[in-house]
Amino acid sequence: MIKLLKKLSNANGVSGFEDNVREIIFEELDKFVDDIKVDEMGNLIAIKNGKPDGKKIMLAAHMDEIGLMVRYIDDRGFIKFSKIGGINDQMLLDQSVYIPTKNGNITGVIGSKPPHIMKKSENKKILEYDKMFIDIGVTTREEALKMVNIGDPIIIKQEFEALGNSLVKGKALDNRVGCAIIIEVFKKLKSNATIYGVGTVQEEVGLKGAKTSAYSINPDMALAIDVTIAGDHPGVKEEEAPSKAGKGPAIVLADGSGDGLITHPMIKDLLISTAKEENIPYQLEVSEGGTTDGTAIHLTRQGIPTGVISPPSRYIHTPVSVINMEDVENSVKLILAVLNKF
Repeated sequence: MIKLLKKLSNANGVSGFEDNVREIIFEELDKFVDDIKVDEMGNLIAIKNGKPDGKKIMLAAHMDEIGLMVRYIDDRGFIKFSKIGGINDQMLLDQSVYIPTKNGNITGVIGSKPPHIMKKSENKKILEYDKMFIDIGVTTREEALKMVNIGDPIIIKQEFEALGNSLVKGKALDNRVGCAIIIEVFKKLKSNATIYGVGTVQEEVGLKGAKTSAYSINPDMALAIDVTIAGDHPGVKEEEAPSKAGKGPAIVLADGSGDGLITHPMIKDLLISTAKEENIPYQLEVSEGGTTDGTAIHLTRQGIPTGVISPPSRYIHTPVSVINMEDVENSVKLILAVLNKF
């Protein structure tokens, strides 16, 4: 499974440009499902049929990642950019990036005014992204426009690697982890229910793909699979983010202080009882910040009972995150055990 996650993590897929990720999922699942399609919004929907009178269950994981977009090119060929998704400005400075184009990837570096010539007041502040620029090694706007265009996505350049103790690091683990889990579930799936595996688009910019795909599928219940904050490192109080990498997937009971999802009682009981029965390690989470595709799904049509399964990830919404592969594998086990009950 680590090879699959590496492939997904290294793929580019800024919100609205998920093609590369969608192609990987399509290729991985094509032989394991009864139908697979891409809807008008760009969501990938894989279907494994159950019994005619069985339940319809939706599994959702977003394909997109946070990133940047070319906004303006100045006379000397330096690129100004906009942020796509929730990115902290301090994470961007001096990062290597690449811009996917029809003619290949264009490498660049995020630069800024050197600290040596900054005023003392400037040195003490976090540099805002609109004071940064991308250097792709050209000298004129005309030269730059031969290589890139306004509106092109920009991806922060990081490679997936294994660390110690079952940990791995890579970009876009939010939420290529969820995509990998759905792929693995479908490869092992046995259920009387009809299962819809959805790779959603544009989650990071408004849960957009989840809204449209859930409306189209209209399932009886749904599970969103996404990462959550692992607070088991310096600088985070346990009460702020109690979930820990390696202690099992988090079963989310509420997120966004309830403005997001408050998990349906039936789903909550189902997930917890199944984890206990199968002796699968799990954690419980009530989150005050952030939300997932589950928020959009559960408010669709007449309302859809929805839950969220979240492997904890360190340093999410930064250029590189860290996750424990045991949590990923246990997420697969828990979802399979739940689906086997239908």
